[in-house]
Amino acid sequence: MPVMQTPPRQPKHQMTNDTVGHPASPKTKIVGIGLNKTGTKTLGHYLARWGYRNRSYDSNTTRESPAFRLYEAGDIDALMAIVEQHDSFEDWPWPLLYEEIDARFDDVKFVLTTRASSDTWFRSLCNMAVRIGPMPLFEKTVYGFARPHGHKSEFVTRYEAHNASVRAYFEHRPDDLLELCWENGDNAETLAQFVGVNGVDTSPLHSNRSPATVYSGNSRFRATLARWHYLWLGAPHSLGRRIRDAVARRIGRAG
Repeated sequence: MPVMQTPPRQPKHQMTNDTVGHPASPKTKIVGIGLNKTGTKTLGHYLARWGYRNRSYDSNTTRESPAFRLYEAGDIDALMAIVEQHDSFEDWPWPLLYEEIDARFDDVKFVLTTRASSDTWFRSLCNMAVRIGPMPLFEKTVYGFARPHGHKSEFVTRYEAHNASVRAYFEHRPDDLLELCWENGDNAETLAQFVGVNGVDTSPLHSNRSPATVYSGNSRFRATLARWHYLWLGAPHSLGRRIRDAVARRIGRAG
């Protein structure tokens, strides 16, 4: 798709607001530009909690992802119209649009969420793929494959290249970029200080945590077996879960 090429900007004027529990400025937008499975939902939940009109991903289907479809079509104007209507962003397609958003809006801060290591990130991605199945829209477009299993090199290369590009783009603008890793000690107070909010609720939360029992390795064969096991026995409302719950209810009544 066509991508706008824009030169890096100079550091922007830092805007503040002493109003407790409100964004640093009504015009300041916060854009999460970490790739998926880097704690993007946690970021979005905190920003929404603090009063930002947050826009996350739409859906990983071919019919229900208007913003990502606009990205595929290269319709930057339509995407920027969506950006105009919201205060904060995370997940697809927003991490792929940081240069375009930076070029169109004056008061924006960016948050690059990352994981403790590339291996940790990849395992989390594999875990998710077992639970939800192939992702023909997002993953296929961004990484080249609908499932990560068997393609660790390609996925990790894309992840590391994205992070390196972001760091290079903001190299001379440290006030405009926060690199945030929830696993390495960063927390909501780190985020609140960066975006310029005071007196907000920074109590811990963790959104979108993956089940520890789901397979997270790189083998396509084992991932397929794990997927079927999860669908039939592990997933909420799966046949195995329903049978187990029904047995437990009957035993409970009998007791």
